[in-house]
Amino acid sequence: MARSSSTSAVVSAIVFNGIIFVAFISGFLLLRPKDKRIYQPKTFLESIPENERTEPLPPGYLAWLKALVLKPDIYVLRQTGLDGYFFLRYLKFVVFISFVGIIMLWPILLPVNATGGGGQSGFDLLSFANIANQDRYYAHVFLCWFFFGFILFAIYREFIYFISVRQAVLTSPQYWNRVSFRTVLFQTVPDSYLNERTLLSLFPEARNVWINRNHKALADKVDKRDKLALQLEVAEVKLLKTAVKKRLKADKKVGADTTVEQGGTIDTYVPEKKRPTRRLKPIIGKKVDTIQYNRSELAELDPEVKRMQDDYMSAKRLNSAFIEFNTPEAAFDAYQLVAHHMPLHMAPRYIGLRPDDIIWPNLRLLWWERLIRKYATAAFIIALIVFWAIPVAVVGAISNITYITDRVTFLRFILNLPPFLFGIITAILPTIMLFALMALLPVILRLMARLAGVPSHSLVELHVQNSYFGFQVVQVFLVTTLASSASSVVTQIINDPTSAMSLLANNLPKSSNFYISYLILQGLSIGGGLFLQIGGLILSRIMSFLDNTPRKMYKRWSGLSAIGWGTLFPVYTNLAVIAITYSIISPIILLFSGVGFAILYVAYLYNLMYVYQPPLDLTGLSYPRALWQTFTGLYLALVCLLGLFAVGKNWACIVLTAIMLIFTAFFQISLQTAIVPLIDVLPKSIEMERAHALGVDRSTPVGRSTPVGRSSPVNEDTTPTLTEKSTTHNNDVKAPAVYEANRKKAMYAKPIFRFLRPDIYSSYLEMKHTMVPDWPVPEYSVEEERSAYDSPTVTAVAPFLWIPRDPYGWSKTEIDNTVSVIGISDKGSHFDEKGRIVRHGLPPDYEPVKHL
Repeated sequence: MARSSSTSAVVSAIVFNGIIFVAFISGFLLLRPKDKRIYQPKTFLESIPENERTEPLPPGYLAWLKALVLKPDIYVLRQTGLDGYFFLRYLKFVVFISFVGIIMLWPILLPVNATGGGGQSGFDLLSFANIANQDRYYAHVFLCWFFFGFILFAIYREFIYFISVRQAVLTSPQYWNRVSFRTVLFQTVPDSYLNERTLLSLFPEARNVWINRNHKALADKVDKRDKLALQLEVAEVKLLKTAVKKRLKADKKVGADTTVEQGGTIDTYVPEKKRPTRRLKPIIGKKVDTIQYNRSELAELDPEVKRMQDDYMSAKRLNSAFIEFNTPEAAFDAYQLVAHHMPLHMAPRYIGLRPDDIIWPNLRLLWWERLIRKYATAAFIIALIVFWAIPVAVVGAISNITYITDRVTFLRFILNLPPFLFGIITAILPTIMLFALMALLPVILRLMARLAGVPSHSLVELHVQNSYFGFQVVQVFLVTTLASSASSVVTQIINDPTSAMSLLANNLPKSSNFYISYLILQGLSIGGGLFLQIGGLILSRIMSFLDNTPRKMYKRWSGLSAIGWGTLFPVYTNLAVIAITYSIISPIILLFSGVGFAILYVAYLYNLMYVYQPPLDLTGLSYPRALWQTFTGLYLALVCLLGLFAVGKNWACIVLTAIMLIFTAFFQISLQTAIVPLIDVLPKSIEMERAHALGVDRSTPVGRSTPVGRSSPVNEDTTPTLTEKSTTHNNDVKAPAVYEANRKKAMYAKPIFRFLRPDIYSSYLEMKHTMVPDWPVPEYSVEEERSAYDSPTVTAVAPFLWIPRDPYGWSKTEIDNTVSVIGISDKGSHFDEKGRIVRHGLPPDYEPVKHL
């Protein structure tokens, strides 16, 4: 009889990952107060505006934890943005359903399974695998109805909350006054429409039109100019550093009474043969003096770039255009309508794309080219999923390798290993291998999204979120589950192939032990690693030695860790799917999902608030995708139960489970029909509510000569108050009274009623008054608006070189020799008494980020 690894595997995983977690947390608690740059950079970095910095947590080893988890939602939203806030909410959502599942399922299912008479041991004793009497299946069926019904309602409630918060935030002055929120990108525009007059006639409320043009030649020259400039900067710093080091060495030899005035020029200490050089081509290219050559090249190239920028309108037009409207309402109206009578023309269209987020080369695609790219990349991703199944299947087999030792005799030595090593091989090793395998995919998937023609980096993340979730479900879950289940019964299948189906169904619950170990890995080791910031420590302690210019030092100092929602969300969505799928089959998994996600929540809450830079602004759209993907767990759970009941030949349970499966599908379809339009567009009622709050008469069309952005101060907080609503709501005094009554009810309502009525307690009006952060309202100059959607190559300027100041005046000489060619400064950096570069200021070309 094969030795069961369920208990030893899980215990080993807990011990091993627990030790790592304690070590990581101990390191974090010791280092957090001492190294604020690694653990609290968002509280003080000069690159972050003072009014956007996070409030420091209280000192002490544990006081920070209470202060962190008690931060109000609106403050978390303010510091992490819509995407960060809703990612954290998803983690809390999984914690919530896990512990509700424990309350609902454990009191019944654990005793039912434990006394099932199936002869199992260890954790398998508490799973469906221990059920020998099919009459006990009814407990699983009816509890599945109750628990999955609760999850369906919880998902519906999250959608209502998401829509209300997102609409409230997007209609706040902080978003509403952005140029991007009144600008629509139209792709595949016919040639006959590619002129400003025609587009302005098609959209009477448009105010600006940017027809995209082919600036590839200009972009190449701008890239070459930037490369030459930064090479020149590195060479200038190297020259100065070499000279300063030699001067200090010479002063030390001569003696203390030698003054700095007795020195010579920089050439005295760095002869021509020792000056920085480079080859024009790798290995075989001509060697040139970097400083002299790059200066001469820049002297010719920079004026040429400026001439091409002045003549940018002569470039060939592409088949896409950005159109800015007088108001966001007009922009959303244009976004929602069908603009052209031919299929696939003036489509797809997008609203809210920021200029710095756009992938400009993807704006030129023809409709047929976009379709070919879309389906070709989809086919590649599907093929990649199939190919990736091979190594992942091997990992799944390793997790149950002890069950195949009957046939693979040279592996039998594993059975004689000590329990701790036995658990490491069967639980920890496969999970680490699986984690490493999945870490290779994000780069490939982001490349595929770009090749598919996605027009912005934020949309790339949403594209990747779908494909990476498919990988996670197929590879991390389905392939691993099937491989694990198959390997556990391979000997029996070889002896009796006709029993394959029943054997796999009976051993499917045992695969939950692998995912219990995987959840432990994620919650303890990964969660602890998030606190310790191992990557940040390595970069700050080791890689900083490679920073040989003030600019590189500044980038290392001010650069914050970045995350990609497209690859982060699917990892935890898939873990939620796994927990839901096994919640009935092996309910013990809910404890590990609840605790694991709770640790991950605190870790990500801390990092998003204090460590990570604000990632791409997806305006929260990754959250509804994660909620839709969570339905996968319900379907897989129900299909698995159908298979288990079919093997047990309990037809009544099959029918009851099929009813729940049909209901789930009907619920999702109905929910999508109701919810999707509210996510993609701005409802007219929201426009009306906002117009009434501002005292705007919606019956009077806004002409091109009276844009909202100009007629009212953009820095005025136009969030409606109850008093304003009572005087501007078409004289309907009932509206504010009803709202105020609802607010009073909400204050005193019991939590159960607040949970059951999201339409009241999580409504748009409620969120408008309670969940709109005090972000700064954007203001733009006339020139910034006029050039907002010009290609970045059209407005690009040459880098402003930054070199350190030396005490001998050599940096001033280099500035004098270079400034006629390109901007250069030695402010904000200097050499210390040991010849080391010290940075004490911002780059001379620093500009704060402005959200368009």
